[in-house]
Amino acid sequence: MGKLTEAIVTAVNASEETPSSIAKGAGVARSQLSRLLSGERGLNSETIERLADYLGLRITIEPKAKTRKGR
Repeated sequence: MGKLTEAIVTAVNASEETPSSIAKGAGVARSQLSRLLSGERGLNSETIERLADYLGLRITIEPKAKTRKGR
């Protein structure tokens, strides 16, 4: 499981809401959230964004530090 999905799973588990109410509030199918919680892959970026937004998480993409190849 990647860091992004781990953060969402942690937020779901820490929430006082049920997974069903989180899915409904985020506007995603309960089955999609179930797949995420069970560690399955295949969620699209829109679903991840909706869940993160509902759970109060910010998704940030930053460039990596430049690395030298071969070293």
